[in-house]
Amino acid sequence: MAVLKYEEIAESLRKRIAAGEFGPGETIPSGRDLAEQWSVSRATAIKAVDVLRSDGIVVARQGTGFVVTETPVARPAGGRRSGAARVSGGMPFLRVSEPTWEEPPARVAEALHVAPGSLALRRVRVLQLPDGTPHSYVEAWFPGEIAEAAPRLAETAPIAEGTTRYVRRQTGRFPVEGVDVTTVRLVSEVEAKHLGVPTGTAVAVVLHTAHDQDGRPLVCEEGVTPSIHFEQTDIYAM
Repeated sequence: MAVLKYEEIAESLRKRIAAGEFGPGETIPSGRDLAEQWSVSRATAIKAVDVLRSDGIVVARQGTGFVVTETPVARPAGGRRSGAARVSGGMPFLRVSEPTWEEPPARVAEALHVAPGSLALRRVRVLQLPDGTPHSYVEAWFPGEIAEAAPRLAETAPIAEGTTRYVRRQTGRFPVEGVDVTTVRLVSEVEAKHLGVPTGTAVAVVLHTAHDQDGRPLVCEEGVTPSIHFEQTDIYAM
């Protein structure tokens, strides 16, 4: 499939941001500058920037233009239903500790098709509400072949282009199907500490597994949200 010009421009900007050419809070080239650099219409250049805005990579700043976001944005586990843009439901987050290689819990290992005793890369983050208070605690587990092919997953620094695009660029694999399993239980001590809730609090747990074009698991995320913040709405034809 041919890459459209605005997608090519957007991908070029992602790579430049990922390489550190434009750091958090710094202004990216304007639509006019991009149009001149790429010999395209200003509308095409603006469309390219809008792709980055929708992905949460840049934000509009009055009087300045578009700047690289200073706070990473992510969606809650399970918030990836068809038709939802990343910015829709996106939340700022804080990375918790450094990524580590660990043996995943049984249900995560099963979802990832990981053999007992095998290790996976664990990345943890806490998604935040607009006032900075915790919303959910998310553990993302990547199978060994993905983590080894995409070494930046093992770093604490945010991936400006987003993990999905980064993994696709490194491996050629991308998500085409998501499976979400929602359960309810009591919060663990570790989760309670990061979420700022009392022990014994009821939480909703969404186990989200993304599968690639060949049906192989790419990542499994377990998102834990206190009951006061969890709400799921489904709209469907009758």
